[in-house]
Amino acid sequence: MLQIDLSHRVAIVTGATGQLGRVMARTLAACGADIAIHFHSNEAKAHELHAEITAMGRRAAIVQADVARAEDVARMHQAVRKFLGDADIVVNNAVSQYEWTTVLEQAVEDYEDQFRSCVLQNVLMAKQFVPSMIEKGRGRIIGINTECAIQNFPTQSAYTAGKRGMDGVLRVLAKEIGPHGITVNQVAPGWTISDQHRESGAVAETSYEKTVPLRRRGTDQEIANVVAFLASDLASYITGAYVPVCGGNVMPAI
Repeated sequence: MLQIDLSHRVAIVTGATGQLGRVMARTLAACGADIAIHFHSNEAKAHELHAEITAMGRRAAIVQADVARAEDVARMHQAVRKFLGDADIVVNNAVSQYEWTTVLEQAVEDYEDQFRSCVLQNVLMAKQFVPSMIEKGRGRIIGINTECAIQNFPTQSAYTAGKRGMDGVLRVLAKEIGPHGITVNQVAPGWTISDQHRESGAVAETSYEKTVPLRRRGTDQEIANVVAFLASDLASYITGAYVPVCGGNVMPAI
C-alpha cells in the first residue's frame, strides 16, 4: 500500500494560519513532517496550530514575517534553521487580499501588491531556502497558484497578473535547480470550501458548481492532499508542473 511518509522532514508553510494554509500544515504534520508555521498577523491562530501539531507528536515553530520583504524572509529562514533545522519542503501559500474590480478601476497599488505577494515571495523564499536543499541534494518547492491564472475572468486582473508572474518564476526555477534533485511544482485550487464557508453556511455555490465537470466545489483537505503528495517521494519525478485541483473547471492544454 502506498503511503505518504514525510518523517524526518521539515516543512515551512507560508500563510499557514489562512483558510487553506492551516489544513496544509496539519496534513503535512499528519504525514510525519515537522512544521514551521508562518503567519503575518494572525498570531492567535498560529499558536492554536502549534498546539495541534505538537499534540500529534511533531515539532513545530512559529515564525512571523512579511514574505514580500527580503529582511523578513531572511530572519524567518534563520529562525526555522535554529528551531527545526534546514527546511526540506517549502510551501509558498501566503497571498495578500484586496478588493477585485475592473482593470480601469483597479488601483495601481493593487498590482504592485500582488507582484510582491506572489512573485517576490517565491523569489525571496527560494533565495533563502534553496541553498541548503542544494547542499543536501534534495528538496521540494510547492507554490499555491489558482485556477484564475487560466480563466482570466473580469475583475481578476491583479490577482491573475501576480499568479502568472509566479508561474514563470517557478517554471524557470524548476529547470535551474532540478539538477540538484529539487522539484518545483504548483497546486492551483478552484473556489474551495474552507472553514469560513462551513462556519457561515455558504458551502453551496450553484452558479459556480454548474461550470465544474464534477459538479461540486473542492475542499481544503483535497488541496492539502495534493500538496502532501508533491512533497513526498511519491512525486520524485514530477517537476515544473501546474496541477489544477478544481474538479476539471480548468484544463491546461498540451
